[in-house]
Amino acid sequence: MNLDRAVMAFAGIVVLASAILSITVHPWWIALTIFAGLNMLQASFTGFCPAAMVFRALGVRQGTAFR
Repeated sequence: MNLDRAVMAFAGIVVLASAILSITVHPWWIALTIFAGLNMLQASFTGFCPAAMVFRALGVRQGTAFR
């Protein structure tokens, strides 16, 4: 798995988990979905992604999007 796929998989897990938590636990969990969406939006414009930095530090091999 390369860095791009790891970041997308992590974002998908965060969005799905927060949606499920907002339905089953408390509606304010939807704020995590909003945060993830805003983070993905800013990363698409700036190329800066904190999750990519963490995955890179963990040794995930480089992809093409986050350099």
